[in-house]
Formats: sequence, C-alpha cells, structure tokens
Amino acid sequence: MHAIRQHAFGGPETLSYEEVPDLEPGEGQVRIAVDAAGVHLIDTTIRSGQTGGPYPVPDLPMTPGREVAGRVDRVGPGVDAAWVGRRIVAHLGPASGGYAEQALAAVTALHGLPDHLSAEAAVAMIGTGRTTMGILEVADLSAKDVVLITAAAGGIGSLLVQAARAAGAVTVGVAGGPAKVRLVLDLGADVAVDYREPGWPDLVRAELGDRGDRPITALLDGVGGAAGQAALDLVGPGGRVVMFGWSAGSPLELTTGDLYARGITASAAVGPRLLQRPGGLREFEEAALAAAAEGRLTPVVAATFPLADAAAAHQALEDRATTGKVVLVP
Repeated sequence: MHAIRQHAFGGPETLSYEEVPDLEPGEGQVRIAVDAAGVHLIDTTIRSGQTGGPYPVPDLPMTPGREVAGRVDRVGPGVDAAWVGRRIVAHLGPASGGYAEQALAAVTALHGLPDHLSAEAAVAMIGTGRTTMGILEVADLSAKDVVLITAAAGGIGSLLVQAARAAGAVTVGVAGGPAKVRLVLDLGADVAVDYREPGWPDLVRAELGDRGDRPITALLDGVGGAAGQAALDLVGPGGRVVMFGWSAGSPLELTTGDLYARGITASAAVGPRLLQRPGGLREFEEAALAAAAEGRLTPVVAATFPLADAAAAHQALEDRATTGKVVLVP
C-alpha cells in the first residue's frame, strides 16, 4: 500500500508519498481501506515539530492523520467478522496513521455510515464536527443572540454559522477574502465581512443598524491575534466569549480586569474541557454524524487533494487558501 511518511520535522516538503507494507490488525482492531482522510490544522503544527495541542510530538518516522473513512477489509482477533465490508468512519486519536491507503483503528472507535453520507463529509464531522458540538455546548446559542464567528469559512466556522442560524440567532461571519465572504453568506449568515478590509468592525456595526457600538452577545473565536482582538471589542456588556483556537498564531488576550470592566464571560471550549469530558468524545462524534446524516449541518468540503499531494494540502491550509474541510483521497 501507499502512505504519507514523515522522517523529519519541518515544512510540508517533509511529507513523502511512499510504498510501505500492508497493515495487519491486532487484538480488538480492524483494518480500514481508506476512502478519505481528514487534514487538520493541528497536523501542520505536529509536522513542524511543535506540540499539537492535546497531542504530543510523535516519534519519527510516522504517518500523519487521525480522521479516516472507508470500509473495513480485515479484522483482528476478538473482533466480530460482521464488520468486514461495512462503511465506517473513525477518529484514530494520538495513534495517527490516517494519511494512507490503509489504517488501523480500535473497533470501539468505529461509527457505521449510512449510504447517503459521503466519506468526505464523514471525516469532516468525526473530528471537526465533534469539536463544533463541544463549542456549541459551551456557547448555548439562542434566538436572543447576535453571534460573531471568526474564520467563518473554515471547517469549524462554516458549521458554526449553520448552527447559529438554526438557533435563530443573528449571525455575523468574519472571513478573509471576497470568495470566503460569499461562502459565509451562502451558508446563511445575516452579515459577512472581510477581516482584511481596514475598519471591518465598523462595517459590522453599520450592518447591524442601531444595536450600538458593541452589538455582539456571543463571540466564537478560533483565530485570536489581531482579528480576535478586534472582534472582542464588538462584544457588549453581559456578552460571552468562547475560544477554540488561535490560527493567527497567538491566543485572544483577556485578563480578569477585562472581564470585570466589560461585564463579559470567557470560556475555552477546547483543551481539557473537551478532551477530559466525562464519558469521552463519542457522544459529540455521534451527534455530529447524525446532524450531517439528517441534513441539519452540511460540512463544507471544498478542498480535496490526492493522497500523494499531502504536502500541497498542508501548504494550502497554512496559506489559508482553503475553505471548509481539507480532505485527502487515496
């Protein structure tokens, strides 16, 4: 089989497409013939040799990737043979190994897939979707809210826009570039602005009419940096800030003084709150997959790359040249 292998930490060029031996499932495992593998921003961080958030820096050589969908083609000892041939999706956790034609997963990690849900959509929801469900649990959106979502054209952001609209909230999406702004509007946002435009917060105020200088009741921020700080200034008294990353390179900066002076609350939806949740993440995975299968949330998979082009996929993700979920197809 073929797989992406990494022998040194560094840039996208460290990812190489190689022929490797077929995998054999161990006790309690299945082998998956991979139809789609998800690419996550954390993958690029790990590739560079930095800590990947909740995931430790791996030993090399290794095969990246933790989100796979496909069919079970072999089972290991202790696994019911009825799994063979079934369409499934799984999150591989810290084990990685998803950027390949075959992957191994614990049978307990598998979710069966309905025929109408594509492999690409499934890998978007098993990782990005489950994180979105965790963010929404913290955000607790309602029709009373005016929500601002940063990186609204991204994998998580595009799902949050849909969920905010479904909750009846006035939804504001912030994205980088005209094409991404159009996508955010197509997803149902009431207002979409380009954060690359000078003074974009004033555009938000103008679009929201007479709601005042700080019209936002809920900020969902996965960007941090300058864009996150500008968005924070739009949050009014009693508002809440839900943080889930810092793709800009630095987290949103808040102090207890800000909380008192502004009368706002702040929460981190990812990290220990998510990963150390009693009962684990399977409930969020099931909820995300059900939402996609039932059509309540539609993951945006606007960037698919051949498995051999994993380096190009990483480069595009780091250049913010993609929308929605990035997926590799063997």
